[in-house]
Amino acid sequence: MPHGVDVATASFPSGHSMMAAVTYLTLAVMLARLDGHTKVRVFFVSLAAILALAVGVSRVYLGVHWPSDVLAGWTLGAAWALLVWLIARWLERRGRIDRETGG
Repeated sequence: MPHGVDVATASFPSGHSMMAAVTYLTLAVMLARLDGHTKVRVFFVSLAAILALAVGVSRVYLGVHWPSDVLAGWTLGAAWALLVWLIARWLERRGRIDRETGG
């Protein structure tokens, strides 16, 4: 099967997959802090995960990355979003930012 795009260099991890996970998941965890309803929180995180997943799958489909490249990108992006969420909780406990809305 011919590739949709010609690739001249190797890229590990997939930058597109990593940045999609960083952007969408970080935005989702920050928005989830603002809403007290569990269903809305789940919606934000689920939508972000689906978008990040779609970006990664498209990279493999186009033949520009191996699945391992995409998996590494997703892992790093999710780790970043988790770190941001943990920092927000740490700052919240110290009174530096407003409390998370209860659900």
